[in-house]
Amino acid sequence: MENKDIELEFSIKSGAPEKQRTACVVVGVFESRKLSAPATDIDRASDGYLSEILRGGDMEGKAGSTLLLHKVPNILADRILLVGLGKERDFHEKAYRDAIACAVKTLRDTGSMEAAITLSEIPVKKRDVAWNIEQAVIATQDALYRFDRMKSKPSEARRPLKRVIFAVSRRGELKYGEAGLARGLAIAHGISLAKDLGNTPSNICTPEYLAGEAQKVAQAHGFGCEILDYAACDKLGMGSFLSVGKGSDKPPHFIVLKHEGGAKGDKPVVLVGKAVTFDAGGISLKPAGEMDEMNYDMSGGGAVIGAFRAIGELGLKLNVVGLIPACENMPDAKANKPGDIVTSMSGQTIEILNTDAEGRLILCDALTYAEHFDPDVVIDLATLTGACVIALGAHPSALYSNHDPLAREIEHAADHAWDRVWRMPLWDDYQDQLKSSLADMANIGGRPGGSITAACFLWRFAKKYHWAHLDIAGTAWIGGREKKGSTGRPVSLLVHFLLNRTLK
Repeated sequence: MENKDIELEFSIKSGAPEKQRTACVVVGVFESRKLSAPATDIDRASDGYLSEILRGGDMEGKAGSTLLLHKVPNILADRILLVGLGKERDFHEKAYRDAIACAVKTLRDTGSMEAAITLSEIPVKKRDVAWNIEQAVIATQDALYRFDRMKSKPSEARRPLKRVIFAVSRRGELKYGEAGLARGLAIAHGISLAKDLGNTPSNICTPEYLAGEAQKVAQAHGFGCEILDYAACDKLGMGSFLSVGKGSDKPPHFIVLKHEGGAKGDKPVVLVGKAVTFDAGGISLKPAGEMDEMNYDMSGGGAVIGAFRAIGELGLKLNVVGLIPACENMPDAKANKPGDIVTSMSGQTIEILNTDAEGRLILCDALTYAEHFDPDVVIDLATLTGACVIALGAHPSALYSNHDPLAREIEHAADHAWDRVWRMPLWDDYQDQLKSSLADMANIGGRPGGSITAACFLWRFAKKYHWAHLDIAGTAWIGGREKKGSTGRPVSLLVHFLLNRTLK
């Protein structure tokens, strides 16, 4: 599968909005009919035309509302698009991103081929110009993203949006805007790749296919890439990982990506991504409802590959390793059975009480393999537990860590990326739930605190380094037949974490 990003040209510009020669200038309106600063400039140049329209009741400024105006007097642009921003006191990060997305979708639906968007000039509390531009680029690409390559007749915009200019208030802000633009494009490309991988159905996106996509990214950006097959994993003693794929006719692949952008000898950051390309639950078969979404169970691995694409585009001066254990979890005669005991690469034995708790079985061997790289820190990300969705819903990813400074680093990166996390407890109190009378541990701890006991299980394999676990079960994709799709999270979080590390 070739990853095709939206062919969209971005640029940054300062200057009076009324003097922009473009198909459309986008300006914001707060409730109740309060013009943003760029809208005020246009209103003044047009002798109060916008104010007159608003007084007529055509728009109140409610979030999500738009009004397209043609031939505004004394304005060089063909059209002016008013976008509702909601209440000014509530105009924070989400409202800003939503306004950008609303504007872009309206431009797409009304056939504008280019536009100057002044929403990027509107201050967002505690955020700077670079943040505004970066988030505007990401929100724009997200709004325009489509995955329709599996349809016999892919949909096409009548006149696709081809050029977007984001405005900054002063010329002195241009360099900061350009930096934000570069970051935003790299992150958006990484997110798009993660989405493409997640949305590709499992009859196509197999472990072998995912390995091939990782190799393409490696070749494009000069990364090292090694694919460990069954025999290589077996020689390493990855009995837990290999047990999960026994019920599938698709052989497992353990993908290793290496970016050597830092100094030789510097300890790498290791990213570990769960990649179960389809999870039927194994013998502990999942219910039929929503099983069609289980191709997204490789979203952790897809996000690692997407992050590596962004790393390559940004040329980060940092050593980074990506580990992606990829397999299918199917109910074949050879599959794991409840009550089976397997031996992990660490030598610890695991009693499998539920074959649908398979993600931790593949991650534990990957976490042990991470020791080979003498890592500075290890972060794993996985669509691990339904319990996480019950606890936190679809907004933050759950964060667990055995090292408080690392957890704070991730929280800081998540806030700046607006790809948020919520730290959960990793207390010894929960460890008793994983006791087994026949093995070193069980692979489940019962329903109470299910996301926590899953993290406690992984912690047992990550004691030799600073480690964090992100449960992205609620954030990696959106469910439902009509709107189903990957979100590409947490690519943005990972990239910001790595960017911050280059500044140390």
